Amino acid sequence: MCFFLKGEDIAVDLGTASVLVYVNKEGIVLNEPSVVAIDNNTNRVIAVGTEAREMLGRTPGNIVAIRPLRDGVIAEYDVTEKMLKYFISKASKKKSFVKPRVMVCIPSGVTSVEERAVKQAALAAGAKEAYLIEEPVAAALGAGIDIAEPNGSMVVDIGGGTTDIAVMSLGGVVCSKSIRVGGDKFDDAIVRYIRRYHNLVIGERSAEEVKKDIGSAYPSLRAGETAELKGRDLISGLPKTVTITAEEVNEAIAEQIEDIIAAVKEVLEKTPPELASDIMNRGIVMTGGGSLLHGMDILVSERTGLPTYIPDDAISCVAIGTGLALQNIDVLRGSEKKEIL
Repeated sequence: MCFFLKGEDIAVDLGTASVLVYVNKEGIVLNEPSVVAIDNNTNRVIAVGTEAREMLGRTPGNIVAIRPLRDGVIAEYDVTEKMLKYFISKASKKKSFVKPRVMVCIPSGVTSVEERAVKQAALAAGAKEAYLIEEPVAAALGAGIDIAEPNGSMVVDIGGGTTDIAVMSLGGVVCSKSIRVGGDKFDDAIVRYIRRYHNLVIGERSAEEVKKDIGSAYPSLRAGETAELKGRDLISGLPKTVTITAEEVNEAIAEQIEDIIAAVKEVLEKTPPELASDIMNRGIVMTGGGSLLHGMDILVSERTGLPTYIPDDAISCVAIGTGLALQNIDVLRGSEKKEIL
């Protein structure tokens, strides 16, 4: 049985790459990878989060380390439920028989079936009440934007599985778009590129590390930088090390970057003129781990002609905003909040 803090409100940023948990009056109390290690023979959970991520690509035959969420939605329901239960329990430092209210953020483009799956997982994980909020709304709140004002605000939230773009005014979303492109797609593209042009097989973690080390949306900013990659040679089958350049990493992820730029432009084209004028003055706020890709904000600004800003806590904005929304649930009821009955 799980026990929770009395009267506790818990906000969960249930991301494809990581899970952040925000507890009322405490802030972010947990930030761990969305990975679960399971023993196939017994169906028992071996590890969750950081410990499970260390097992990716290194497990014996009977143990599998998996990501239960793909492209921002639940791919493995039972595993997601177990992961949520573990994180909610871990975030609760004290014990009480009172279950918490839980709010989970979701991509803006999910279907009603996907919404209900998140709801059921939260309730099954031990929530007394469960609520949903769209990621761009939560990101705006977490970034300190007053979305209740009669002014247009634009948020681009680049997560692990999705990129959510929205223009908001008077507490609601005026126009939005969600595409299933994010940090994970960058990593996959790097893996494919290295395999094709260097005959080297590398894992997701290696791809993510090289993306952080020398990856850039604007290659000229990291011209000449290189990194070593270790993997398995496709031809000989033996371990091998290759050196790749920042330009190669940019070439690998160029298509995904263009997809994000195109989606941002599409939302801007649908934005009413008065709100577009507000955005010209206020700029675009970029949140999520993907926004921290070197030069991403500069490229978006150059391609749209609008100023861009990245908050200091860009990765935590969605979780913080979700927590703020849950604290003001009665005020938000019926607007950007989606209640799960």
